[in-house]
Amino acid sequence: MEYTNQTAVSEILLKEFTDDLALQPLVFSLFLSMYLVTILGNLLLIMAVSSDSHLHKPMYFFLCSLSFNDICISTTIIPKRLVSILGQDQSITYTGCLTQVGLVVVSAY
Repeated sequence: MEYTNQTAVSEILLKEFTDDLALQPLVFSLFLSMYLVTILGNLLLIMAVSSDSHLHKPMYFFLCSLSFNDICISTTIIPKRLVSILGQDQSITYTGCLTQVGLVVVSAY
């Protein structure tokens, strides 16, 4: 009789940025500020291009689509990371990880 491996991956552990609990609010605030600047900057670019009729050229349409893709990618990855920084649970389920990877791949193309 041959023995086979019967283990299955159910969670993936995320690497912590720091082990120091006093620095975690600083890391959280840095991530949150970068996230908000990214979202607001991309939304501002999309609104500026769509509101001005002089900017309705292919180059600006391409910039709008890149901004939209950046918003889509940012909203699939960063919120989970922010929650894991605040909480003590530094893991993500295997299906959650596959969902995030799938959303990034779909929004990149």
